[in-house]
Amino acid sequence: MNGRVEGKVALITGAGRGQGRSHAVRLAEEGADIIALDLCSDYDTLSYPMATAADLDETVVQVENLGRKIVATRTDVRDLDAMKAAVADGVARFGRLDVAVANAGVTSMQEWHEVTQRVWQDTIDTNLTGVWNTIAVSAPHMMEAGGGSIICTGSTGGVKGLPFLAPYVASKHGVVGIAKAMANELAIHHIRVNVVHPSSVDTPILGGRGTVAGIVARRPELGSMFMNALPIETMQPREISNAVLFLASDESRYVTGLELLVDAGNTIR
Repeated sequence: MNGRVEGKVALITGAGRGQGRSHAVRLAEEGADIIALDLCSDYDTLSYPMATAADLDETVVQVENLGRKIVATRTDVRDLDAMKAAVADGVARFGRLDVAVANAGVTSMQEWHEVTQRVWQDTIDTNLTGVWNTIAVSAPHMMEAGGGSIICTGSTGGVKGLPFLAPYVASKHGVVGIAKAMANELAIHHIRVNVVHPSSVDTPILGGRGTVAGIVARRPELGSMFMNALPIETMQPREISNAVLFLASDESRYVTGLELLVDAGNTIR
């Protein structure tokens, strides 16, 4: 029995750990070969460590253990030329590109007056420009393949104005705009562009958001904005990966321009 993305090749950014690794493994389980990219280097502006080269190596091991092929490269999504080269190398090895998951992202939590210029720029450059670069380098290869699926990692912060996350919220709202614009432009080529909006997911990036309880203690009237309707605080990465799999598969071949909420009801509160 064939997998749901059997024979497809999927690019995933931020694949060293967390949601990115989970997406790589989930798509590989269903038959995809993987082009995995991750910076594997820390940011001075973040309070938590980024994925390491060893983390990316572990993603490779987990995908190969499933019997699928993977090429992994240390690549910065902010660098368009590096992205072009890495994706071109992957396509040269596997022969095509069918799926791109623009997942790489960073976040930090602070009140607006504590946001430095570097925090703002690092967040926008990674979360917004990085998504644009991923789409820009993927689309030509998908056009050659006759179509494809681009999936952008959004956030509940891309739907509502979560406090203490202004740069992150701005970047994720921007991702929605890019996705919808490109869904229109690329539809003629049978390329679909969608966004998955998770609420809190149990990954190392949560370490960069600070303690919600600690910051909200200063502004208790805003605390409910971080609460989910369902009685859970965080989800597991695989639960987001299942949504990514649906959008990567032919099951969603007529789905484009969608904001898919996998948020435990956070945005309905």
